[in-house]
Amino acid sequence: MQSDARRARYRAYRKGHRGEFVASLALLLKGYRVVARRFRTKAGEIDLIARRGDLILVVEVKVRPTLLQAMEAITVTAERRIEAAADIWLSRQADHARLSVRFDMIAVLPRRWPVHVPNIFQARY
Repeated sequence: MQSDARRARYRAYRKGHRGEFVASLALLLKGYRVVARRFRTKAGEIDLIARRGDLILVVEVKVRPTLLQAMEAITVTAERRIEAAADIWLSRQADHARLSVRFDMIAVLPRRWPVHVPNIFQARY
């Protein structure tokens, strides 16, 4: 029998997966091509990486009840981890020198279309 904490973690994990799926659909409808999902490194994780032309979107997906809660959920520490993982992903791309990178957030809110927030934070470089 699973403990309550373990069941809650599993529900949160599943909710995150559903949120990323919905966010990727929203990006596809906007003309982006999702090139990576849940890109993991020792430095950190990126939920979605999307591309349209030479623009690369590094997307953090947050499933929260309100947009404000979703925006507040991205801490400075999380920003640095996402940025470090993005550096690793970019270094593996053959055309990395000509790519523009933007850090976005997609908030998946209850009973609403996902809210795409461009430039949720700026990279240090």
